Amino acid sequence: MRTIAVVLLVIDLVAYVVLCSLLLARLLFFFSRVKADINDHVRGPGFFTVVAGTCVLGSALLIVMDQFRPALVLWIAGITLWLVIMYTFFTAVTVRENKPSIETGLNGGWLLAVVATQSISVLGTLLVSRLLDYREVILFFTLCMFLLGCMLYLLLITLIFYRFTFVNVTMAALTPPYWINMGAVAITTLAGARLIIAGPGSALLNDLAPFLKGFTLFFWAAGTWWIPLLLALGFWRHVYKRFPLRYDPQYWGMVFPFGMYTVCTFQLSHAIGFPPLLVIPRYFVYLALAGWVAASIGLVSTLARRQSI
Repeated sequence: MRTIAVVLLVIDLVAYVVLCSLLLARLLFFFSRVKADINDHVRGPGFFTVVAGTCVLGSALLIVMDQFRPALVLWIAGITLWLVIMYTFFTAVTVRENKPSIETGLNGGWLLAVVATQSISVLGTLLVSRLLDYREVILFFTLCMFLLGCMLYLLLITLIFYRFTFVNVTMAALTPPYWINMGAVAITTLAGARLIIAGPGSALLNDLAPFLKGFTLFFWAAGTWWIPLLLALGFWRHVYKRFPLRYDPQYWGMVFPFGMYTVCTFQLSHAIGFPPLLVIPRYFVYLALAGWVAASIGLVSTLARRQSI
C-alpha cells in the first residue's frame, strides 16, 4: 500500500500545483466571474474544495513522507483560506436578493463546507505531536473546528434530507456530489477519531473522552447508513431509469467519500479499541481504488477524445 500511496501523493502534488495556478490565473484575469461564482448558491460551495484540498495534501505529506514544515505551511494556508471563503460565501448568499428555491439552490456540494472545516481539524491534530509547546492551544482549536463541522453537517443535512424526501428529485438533479452526504460525515468521524487518539496527555480531551467517543461513533453510524441508500439511488438512476453513465468531473465527488470512509473506519477502530471494525477498511479500500481508477480512465479518455476532434 505504501507504493500506491507515494504514487498517488506525487499525482496529488502535480494536480495541486496545476489547480493553484489555474485558480490564481482566474483570480487575476477573470475576477468578475470568480465574484459571480462565490455569490452563486450552486457554484459557490465549490470554493471549499480549495481548503479541503490544501489540508488533505498537508495530511498526506505528513503521514506518507513525514514532511512536517510543508504540512504546517499548508495548514496555516488552509485556515486563512477557510476564513476568507467561509465568511465570504455565507455572507453573500445571506444578503443576496432573488434567492433560488431549495430545489434549485441546494445540493450535496454545500457539505463541502463541512469537509473543509474538518480537514483543518484533522491536519491540526496530526501536527500537534511536533508542536508540543502549543499542544493544548492547538487541540482546543481543532476540537472547536470539529464541533463546528458537526454543527454545519447537522444543519445542512437536515435541509438536504428535506429536499430528498419532500421535493421532486429528477434524474438530472441526482448528481454524484450527493455522495458528499456520506463523505462529509466520514471526515467528521476521522476528525473525532484523531482527537480521541491525541487525547492522552491532554486534560481537556481526557475530560471529554466519553463524549468524543460517543459523538464520533454517532457520525460513523450516520455515514454507514448513507451508503446503501446512495447505492440504491444510483441503481434507480442508471439502471431503472437508464440515465446514461458517462464520465463527468462530478464523479470525483464519489471517489473522495469512498476513500474517506475507509480511512475513518480504520482510525475509529483504533480510537475506540474495537478491532472488528477493521474488516471494513480491509476490503473497502479496494472499492475506493476502483473508483479512483474508473474516474481516471474517464478523465483521460475524455481528454483524448477532445484532442482528436
